[in-house]
Order: sequence, then C-alpha cells, then structure tokens
Amino acid sequence: MKDAQGIRNLAGIVSGEKDDLVVVISAFGKTTNALEIVLRTWMNNEDSYKDHLENIYDYHDSIVEELFRSDNPVKIRINNSFSDLKNHLTTAAKSDYDFEYDQIVSYGEIWSTLIVSEYLNITGNNNIWTDIRKVLITDERYRDANVIWDITSDNVRRVFNPESSQLFVTQGFIGGTLSGHYTTLSREGSDYTAALLANILDAESVIFWKDVPGLLNADPRWLPDARRLEQMSYREAVEMTFSGAKVIHPKTIKPLQNKNIPLYVKSFIAPLEEGTVVVAEPEVKRIIPVFIKKENQMLISFLPKDFSFVMGDNLAGLFSLFFRYGIKVNLVEASAVSIDVCIDDERLKIDALMNNLHQEYTAIYNDNVEILTIRHYNAEAVEHITYGREILLEQRTRSTVRYVVRKL
Repeated sequence: MKDAQGIRNLAGIVSGEKDDLVVVISAFGKTTNALEIVLRTWMNNEDSYKDHLENIYDYHDSIVEELFRSDNPVKIRINNSFSDLKNHLTTAAKSDYDFEYDQIVSYGEIWSTLIVSEYLNITGNNNIWTDIRKVLITDERYRDANVIWDITSDNVRRVFNPESSQLFVTQGFIGGTLSGHYTTLSREGSDYTAALLANILDAESVIFWKDVPGLLNADPRWLPDARRLEQMSYREAVEMTFSGAKVIHPKTIKPLQNKNIPLYVKSFIAPLEEGTVVVAEPEVKRIIPVFIKKENQMLISFLPKDFSFVMGDNLAGLFSLFFRYGIKVNLVEASAVSIDVCIDDERLKIDALMNNLHQEYTAIYNDNVEILTIRHYNAEAVEHITYGREILLEQRTRSTVRYVVRKL
C-alpha cells in the first residue's frame, strides 16, 4: 500500500472475509527506502536527515488527512511515534550501523499499522492493533535476525487469540530482542512474518496481496511479456526466491510447507481474480521458462597466495567469515586454487571481509554485475535474456541455468 486508496482497498478485502484474520502490514510505499536515507545521513552527521524525516512525516500526514476527521486520535499517535524517533536521533550515541538500522527503519511498519488499524475500526472492521516487536522475539543479529522459536510461539498463541478478537492488525518485517531492542528480518520480511504466524496459529491459508496479478514468470518491469503462473509447488517457489525473485521473501516457504498451508498470491487491485496458489503438489500443467534477475551484484574470485587447495579447511574458513560479516552468497563456484562467489554489493561488509583476508588471499572482482537465472530453460529462453551481455560465469543443471553477466 502506498496511499489512501490502497488502504480503502484493504478495508474492502477485509470486510469480505468472515474467518478469523491476522493482517500483516508492511511500511507504506517507499518508506523503508526513505528511512534508510535518514539513517545514512544521520550516521554521516549531516543535518539533512531532518529534512528527509520531515518529508516522511508529511507523506504519512497527507494519508491521515485524507482518511480521517481532524479530531481522530490516530494523528496524535502518529505524532508521538515520530517524536520518539526524533528524540532517538537527537540523543542516541551512534553505534553499529546494523543495530541503528533496525532501531530507526522499523518505525515504518509502526506508522502504517497505526493508520490501517484505525481506518479498519472506523469502517466497522473492529480489530486489535498488536506491536509485533513484543511478540516475535529474535536474537541480536541485526538486519537479519533469527526468530527464537519457543518464546515466539508461546507469545503468538497467547496474543493472537481468536477469543480476544476476530481481527488483528500487526507489522511485518520487524521483531524485538529479549533486551528490548528492535530487529528486522531482512528486506521484504513481511511475507516471512505472515508465514511464521500462519505456522504457529495453524492457519487454513495465507494470502499475499500484491500489486501484481500473482506470481509471474518474470518481473514485468524487466520483461513486459511476463505471464502469470496459475499454480506452483513449494519447491519451485523456494528455487525462485533463492535465485532472487522479489515477490516472496526467501524464508517464507518453509514454515508453510512444514504444515502444508497453501499460499495464495493475489492482486489487491483486482481482488476477484484468481492469482497464483503455491501448494505441495500442484496440478501438472505445461511448464514455461521462469526468468529471474538479481541486480547490484559483485563477482569476487579469492585465490590463496600459497596456492593451497580451497577445499576443506580453507573453504570452511571462508564461509564462516561470510556468515560473520552478514554476507549472503548468491552463487559459488570452486576450482583447485580459487573460489568465485557472487554476493550483494554491500561495500562496508565487503571491505571488512577483504581486510580480514588480505594476508592469505588475493581477491579479483567485478562490480555492477547481475545474476540471470532461468528455470526450465531452453535455447530460445537463454538467447532472450543473454543477448547483448557479457557472460562472466555460467552454471547449468538439468532444470536451471544461471549466468553472471554485465551489459556490453
């Protein structure tokens, strides 16, 4: 959702449901991106962070003005929440970037759910607003937190109790530690939150409401002739998300598959259309190629300076460092004396890794590259997406081909 009309659409969808519901909401529009700019400028001691934050406030205030009467208490709650964030930015001593990221960026979901919850109430959809940061408890791995399952499960069953309400509104993407700090589950994590809640609550189904007609065989902004996939298996969905498809968070499928909970991906613009269903055993239909592009990548080759083999201890040591620095490896290929990895281009983390490795390894890299993946590929599909690109690395299996490429 990005505006008042999107919230009205949501209210219409909720009004048509008769079952007990937990509604999981993301931040509005590009709020997460905007808060990342606030964070970056604040960390750099630039006063411009105040202007960026004011723009975010104006955006949310314009939605409030369109949806509510001037005396509605939601405006006070939004103002108080913005004041809390301003106070943090004024008084907090800047510390670790990932820690500060979660304390600041997590506000986006709080603001969106306060507004949605109140609008649902005034339209007759009485609900309980729930702060998921006090329910979904995680470790302290900031920006990519791991859920502490036993504590979270007990909290979820106690808080989201249908005897208390038939409708709950809560936040995706965010959680909290036992010490009271905020955490996030990595970008696009709202889907994962919904899947976790569904698993714990033994939900009948999960529906993701998106701005697309379902899961497509490509991002339509990249390939305009993208087609909707009517059904998909859990396994296929995992393959797509691992390769970089952005419609579903990579961790989403496992909690649903574990309890055989069907996932529906539908359009909130056209809610009566079928969308896509993800289940264990979809009906067998004609398979078409699925195209996935993962941008903003860096291809790095690590070569041991002593020409030792990279297998065994060397390989284990490298991957332990990737984990320590929070670097996700999207593709890996090893030879006798080198290992090639493709990772997200996050320079602060990569620089820290390089400093750790520079005495033992030589590193050669290409930045500004992409990973192109085709599931169920054929020659025509390969030509379709590799034409006009330089192929730096290629991997093939029976059903999947992956290329690391850059534009010529």
